[in-house]
Amino acid sequence: MGGRQIEGDQPYPGTYDGVAQLVRRLCGPDGCPWDREQTHDSLKEKFLEECYELVEAIEDGDASKLVEELGDVLFHVVFQMQIAAQNREFAPELVFDSLIRKLVRRHPHVFGDSIVGDSSDVLASWDTIKRRERAGTGASVMDGVPRTYPALAYAQEVQERAASAGFDRSDYSDVLKDVGDELREVEAAESDEEREAGLGRLLFAIVSGARRLDLDAEGALRHAGARFSARFAAMEKLSLDRGVSFPDLTTEEKGALWEEARLLQGRS
Repeated sequence: MGGRQIEGDQPYPGTYDGVAQLVRRLCGPDGCPWDREQTHDSLKEKFLEECYELVEAIEDGDASKLVEELGDVLFHVVFQMQIAAQNREFAPELVFDSLIRKLVRRHPHVFGDSIVGDSSDVLASWDTIKRRERAGTGASVMDGVPRTYPALAYAQEVQERAASAGFDRSDYSDVLKDVGDELREVEAAESDEEREAGLGRLLFAIVSGARRLDLDAEGALRHAGARFSARFAAMEKLSLDRGVSFPDLTTEEKGALWEEARLLQGRS
C-alpha cells in the first residue's frame, strides 16, 4: 500500500501522513474558512454521527461503505489532533505514545511474562490491570464511562463495571423478577414523575437481563427498530401497489397488513 496514489490527480499519498498533510492544509491560512473555525466542541456531534455511520457499515457488511466511513472517522481523529496542535494543547505524537504505552501495559501476556488461556482470561486480566491503575487514585470504577453514550449502552456499561467489582445479581431468575416488579410499579404509578422513574428502572432491569444473556442491549433494540422500519415500509408498499391510502385504513386492516408484511419478510 505505502504511498500509492489512488487517483492520478490526488495531491496527497494514500497514507496516514497524507491525511495529516491534507488536514494541515485545510486548517492552514490558505485552507478552508469552515475548517479553520472548528473546535473540539464544534466537531463532537459530527464525530459521533460518523461513528454511528461506521457501525451501520459494519452491520451491513458493505466493504465499500466501510472504507468510506473508516476514512471519515480517521479524518475526525486527525482533525482533533490538528486542532490540539494549533492550540498548543498537545502534540499528535503524545496521542500515539499514550495509546502504545496503555496497550503494552494492558497486554502483559503479549509483552510480558503473563500467561492466559483464552479470550475470557484476557478480559479478566484487562479488568484487573485497570483496577490496579485506579487503586490509590480515589477514582471510582464508574469513572470514564462516557455520559454521552446512548442510554441503553450507558446502562449496560455501568452494570458491567459494577459487576466487575462484585456487585451483581447472583441468579438470572432474580433479574426476571426485577423486570416483573418494575413493570408492575409502572402500571401502579400515579404521576408522570413516578411513571418516568418506574420506566427508567424497568429499562435498566431489562438491560440487566440482556447482559446476563451476553447480549448487547443497544444492538438488540437497534436491530428491532430496523426490522420495524423495514416492515412498516413493506406495509406502505403493499398499500401503494393496491391503490389504497395507508393512513385511511382501519386499525383492523392495518393489523392484517402488518401480518402480511411480517410473513413476506419471513421474520418473527
